[in-house]
Order: sequence, then structure tokens, then C-alpha cells
Amino acid sequence: MRADAQRNAEKLRAAAAELFQERGLKVPLEEIARRAGVSHGTLYNLFGTREALIDEVVTGLAADRLDETAEHALSFEEAREGFAYYVEKVCELQATDPAVADVVSGRYPAAECLMAICAQARDAATRIIERAQLAGAIRPDFTAEDLLVFFCVNALLAGAVADTEPDTWRRQVGFLLDGLNTETAQAPLSVAPLTSQQMYVVMGRLAGTP
Repeated sequence: MRADAQRNAEKLRAAAAELFQERGLKVPLEEIARRAGVSHGTLYNLFGTREALIDEVVTGLAADRLDETAEHALSFEEAREGFAYYVEKVCELQATDPAVADVVSGRYPAAECLMAICAQARDAATRIIERAQLAGAIRPDFTAEDLLVFFCVNALLAGAVADTEPDTWRRQVGFLLDGLNTETAQAPLSVAPLTSQQMYVVMGRLAGTP
């Protein structure tokens, strides 16, 4: 790559990182190009697609934050405290960083690195949930699919209340955690959890993607 192309690529990465974190992954590519001070055509020539730009700019940062959250959750001596921390922290990341919210929701399934992070998040959620269930801390019929759908809905909620009551999501997290308490849980639910395939279909629809 020529030196001028390298400079333009760095400008575009920096502009994309700023705008994605400010407004989420749906920000118009033309706006990214304007902030970088290059033409729209230059962006397409260097990156080709929105998904390619997302994979190069966003997913590494999102993966680091989500991995750090999961590792810290698993470090709690009390499994229920670790589970509660994980749920609250991921929801907080979604509320404060629109790019992370879109990553967790799997908004762009054609972005391969992004979808790999979604798979890693599911694996981490499974470990954290199973650890809490083995300790008898949360009801046994709760699944990683249930939690990831909750995260997807939380992203929509966080975006909708950002300029009115930005902490509304904390109330919903409180209801979820209380509802999973084995001491107060009711009989097993009559509706089965989503399968992994169904979960990704539902998440895609909630996120506005096919």
C-alpha cells in the first residue's frame, strides 16, 4: 500500500472508531469519510464494505472489553455475585458504548470477526451461567440464549432512553436477577428456551438485520 493510502486508511480507522463509539455501527459511511477528510470513494477503495471496516476497527476493542468482563465475573468467589456482575457490566457497556451494543447484538452478520465475538460471548455466558447453576444460585432452566436475547433487548432499551432516563436499564436488570433467584423462582416455565439457531434469527430481527 502506498504511503498516501496508508495515511488515508489510518484517518478512516480513527474517524470510524470515534463515530462508531459515539453513535453505533450504523453511522453513515459518508460521514466517516467526511470526518477523516477523504472522499467516499477512498473509503470504499480501501475497505470495500461496512463490515470490513467494522471488523478492522471495532471488534478488537469490543472483544477486549467483553473478555475482561467475563474473566472478572469468573474470578468472583461467589458464583451468583459473578453472574450478577457479568449481567450488569455487559448491560452498562451497551448503555455507554453504542458500538459494543451493536457487537453484542450481532447487528452485522456478514462481519466475520464480529460474529466470532458473538460466539465467544455466548461461550462466556454459558460458563458463567453454568457456574452459578452448579452453585444453586440461579434457576436451572435459564440458558445462554435467554441471556443473549436479554442483552439484545437491553441494547434497544438503552438506545431508546439514552436522552430521557439513561439508567432505566438498571431496573430491568434488577428484575432479571431477582427473577432468577432459586429461593423465589416459581415452577419450571411452560415455554422452552430458544435454540442457538433460533436465538441468532431473533437477535437479527431485533437488530434490524435479515
